[in-house]
Amino acid sequence: MTEAADSPAEHGMLDVGDGNLVYWESWGDPANKPVLNVHGGPGTGSSRARPSGVDLARFRVIRFDQRGCGRSTPHASDPATDLSVNTTEHLLRDMERLREHLGVERWLLKGGSWGSTLVLAYAERHPERVSEIIIPAVTTTRRCEIDWLYRGVARFFPDAWERFRDGVPEAERDGDLLAAYGRLMENPDLEVRAKAAADWLAWEDAVISMEVNGSPGAYSDRPDDAKLAFVRICAHYFSNGAWLEEGELLRNAHRLKGIPGVLVHGRLDMGGPPVTAWELAKAWPDAELVIIDDSGHTGSDAFNEALMRAFDRFAES
Repeated sequence: MTEAADSPAEHGMLDVGDGNLVYWESWGDPANKPVLNVHGGPGTGSSRARPSGVDLARFRVIRFDQRGCGRSTPHASDPATDLSVNTTEHLLRDMERLREHLGVERWLLKGGSWGSTLVLAYAERHPERVSEIIIPAVTTTRRCEIDWLYRGVARFFPDAWERFRDGVPEAERDGDLLAAYGRLMENPDLEVRAKAAADWLAWEDAVISMEVNGSPGAYSDRPDDAKLAFVRICAHYFSNGAWLEEGELLRNAHRLKGIPGVLVHGRLDMGGPPVTAWELAKAWPDAELVIIDDSGHTGSDAFNEALMRAFDRFAES
């Protein structure tokens, strides 16, 4: 369906199987160069604002809400929603099904944080379908990266991390915190789930609190159903290592040969230190790594300018 200029040119719900409908939308002329924008989280859902930082006169920006979040259904805020059919493998199949549905031959992939993991996994599986890659905030969701984000960075925020740890039952505090949170998010009692989500999001807020763009309550300031879905999906994915072998995406980076890429990463990213971006750039010679000294995970003006330069570089290629 066609909408006004301040709305997507097209949007719809794609049946991806397993009882799931994935929301998608497309901005810009369908004849323009296609860009698939892959959101983070997992479970944040895509932005509802008009795409920024990309010229819609030159690009067709395609966005979708990954299973269980945003406008996709069923929603993970409902504990009855089956997450066994919400895994990295399912999301990769959904991306390919969306490409086929839209009749796109090859697209530029852009995704940061969790989105970068999904972008890399897709490109390594379907390199012939990818023209270029832009990644702001590189992650590969290795277990060592997950452990740093939810335990290691506690060295800088011991008070906030203690509150995060104490959000699970005492008997589980020395074990797998993320799995413990996952169990809380399956509780039929809404109050239990809401408290667990609030405790988790308070930790996410603390990790970015010292960044240039780390506005207070950045994670917590969202609708209640979005909070529940985000935390439930995050706990589900991260307690399972995103169903990826440790270091799989770095080991398979040779499959990206011939795909130009730009990696933009903040040197002050507390939750995702630059080492992963550095390792990926070493394993993927066709990628340019841009380290932004004044930026963390949430970016900065210089960070955004680097992304715009990347889009300009790939506009005509």
